[in-house]
Amino acid sequence: MRDNIPIFCGLSGFTAVALGAFGAHLLADHLDASQLSTYKTGVQYQFIHTLACMALYLFYRRSAKPAYRHTCYLFLIGIVLFSGSLYLLSCKSLLGIEGFKALGVLTPIGGLFFLMGWALFCFGSINMQKPKFKKNS
Repeated sequence: MRDNIPIFCGLSGFTAVALGAFGAHLLADHLDASQLSTYKTGVQYQFIHTLACMALYLFYRRSAKPAYRHTCYLFLIGIVLFSGSLYLLSCKSLLGIEGFKALGVLTPIGGLFFLMGWALFCFGSINMQKPKFKKNS
């Protein structure tokens, strides 16, 4: 079975760069300071959790601990819900979706997925086997 986590991380990293550039160069003239700050927060959290997901995937490949793999999925869901909702909330007047109130609920739900991911990483790391060193004879 093919593992899609590296593909999702690549797509997330690509879109974070693209959306960051889009926000800095095209949206800056159309959003107020608060909206632009919200947008930048979405980009920042997407970058942080994409990089964390890539590192966790490497941990998973080395240790085969399912908690690391599951943490990646929690982070990826968090990126879609948290960052995605912030992108939409900050641009809702440009997109004509001012009346769509459900977006505000998605942000904290995405944040909960981030928190669950960090907690799972912590608990999944407990009792990790320490490397064994040979004693000199």
